[in-house]
Amino acid sequence: MNKDYPIIEADLLIIGGGSAGVMAAIRAKELDPNQKVVVFEKGDMKYSGCIARGMDALNIVAVPGISTPELYVESNSIACEGIMDEPVNYRMAERSWDMMKKLESWGIFFPKDDNGQYDILQVHPKGKFCVTMKEPELKTILAKKAVDLGVKIINRTMAMRLIKDGERVSGAIGMNVRTGEIIVCKAKTVILTSGGTARFGLPDNGHLYGVYDYPGNTGDGYCLAYRAGAELSGFEYTLVYYIVKDINAPLLYITLTRGAKLFNAFNERRDKAHPSIRSMFNEHVMKNSGPMRINMNHLPEDKIKEIEELLFTTERPACERFYEGRGIDFRTGEIELWPTEVFLCGGHGLTGVRVNENAETAVPGLYAAGDTSLVARGHLTGAFVFGEISAESATEFAANNGDVSLDEKQINDFINEIDARLAQNTNEIAIEEFEYKVRRMISDYIKPPKNEYKLDRALWWMDRFRKELSTMVRVQNVHDLFKLFEVENIIQCATLSALASRERKESRWTPWHYRTDYPETNEQEWKKHIVLSQGERFEDVKISYAPIIRMDKEA
Repeated sequence: MNKDYPIIEADLLIIGGGSAGVMAAIRAKELDPNQKVVVFEKGDMKYSGCIARGMDALNIVAVPGISTPELYVESNSIACEGIMDEPVNYRMAERSWDMMKKLESWGIFFPKDDNGQYDILQVHPKGKFCVTMKEPELKTILAKKAVDLGVKIINRTMAMRLIKDGERVSGAIGMNVRTGEIIVCKAKTVILTSGGTARFGLPDNGHLYGVYDYPGNTGDGYCLAYRAGAELSGFEYTLVYYIVKDINAPLLYITLTRGAKLFNAFNERRDKAHPSIRSMFNEHVMKNSGPMRINMNHLPEDKIKEIEELLFTTERPACERFYEGRGIDFRTGEIELWPTEVFLCGGHGLTGVRVNENAETAVPGLYAAGDTSLVARGHLTGAFVFGEISAESATEFAANNGDVSLDEKQINDFINEIDARLAQNTNEIAIEEFEYKVRRMISDYIKPPKNEYKLDRALWWMDRFRKELSTMVRVQNVHDLFKLFEVENIIQCATLSALASRERKESRWTPWHYRTDYPETNEQEWKKHIVLSQGERFEDVKISYAPIIRMDKEA
């Protein structure tokens, strides 16, 4: 058994270097430049996470004189159909303006008109909160700031297990995804910011990694928190987006807010009634009148160039090559839209680790932010704001609660698990083939619409896959090894999703939790959180309920 692993120490260990993680790292160093801040990042922090490069808007900003945090809470509660803890979302909105001004002071560009007013779009049920941003270098600006402040960034490192000192978290075990090197970080606090489960269902384009969100997000943060004893919720909120066919790239709000037209398959206009992802998905799937199409051939040249600039530089540069390959010119052609694969996400949805308004989980010393945390539909603003909040809470906890000790048995148990996995070198199934089948079954049985039979079959398959992961999957190198751990997390997230979906015996957030056997919304029985936590073993999931927390019930 190899015990020759380096041990590094930190006051704060941040797992995931995306939007929430980089903001947490920056804020921690702002609070105390002398504290040791370490980041485990599976990719490279410069271009990692959902915002790999730039962004066209800061989705939620309560701009003084335009909107208020109270109106945002009211508006988002409508979008969440009541399944939203108000204090958490209020705190995000309350800090959103200061966050935007801070970003602006760092050189991030928010365009203004000739009167000095920001471009604010209405994309929420009530109020205008979405502020246009034109910053193709957003992530690189933030990553450089973290480096300049002295944050220790360990790239290409997947966090495999959290370590605990009694009830308190005491660090994590990481593994380099290229070399297989094990690294242990002894940490007074840990912040989980490693995204949602983007690599979940299988895209219709057939590519394992051709998903809507960052494909490295395989539910690692959810499973780390679950194993450590934290509570999870919202796993029945199974997202399917409706965006550009075959590339899964953004387009809707960038184009419609600038005058584009939306048609269904019968050439009926659908852009006059404030279309949403949900309404378009329902039109495509439930009414069988898709695919929907975006048309811009009536727009003036300056508007088309503005859209191209946003899509091809700020959002995703790959879009330009995609449209060239398809022979699509926005001036003459149209863009076909299509449903994406099913996925789990806190930022775009309601899935995540349960946190309070201080980003605290149920485990002492453990915090969560971004898509890993349950800050309902928090988007990029939620990642930034709760990245900061988690750093503030973790910094205070680390300063006031003394040092931690490492339990070598927990580390050695995981090393033994690695040895067992590497011994699977003669098994017959390649990990890529196995992942393909796992995700195909997720698409078959967990992607909405749902019913009890489909969800039971999903659970049967996931139990089978969990066993076959040890008995049938071949592990010949480090690449296979870390992919196996990713697929293990995908399987566990599918189990959690199927259990929560089966438990919620109603339809809510249609189409994302549409039960054909319970087609109505049941406010009396199901206006509450379904909470998941680990039982005696990793495979044993405990299900409980929690009430919705209202502002007037704050202690």
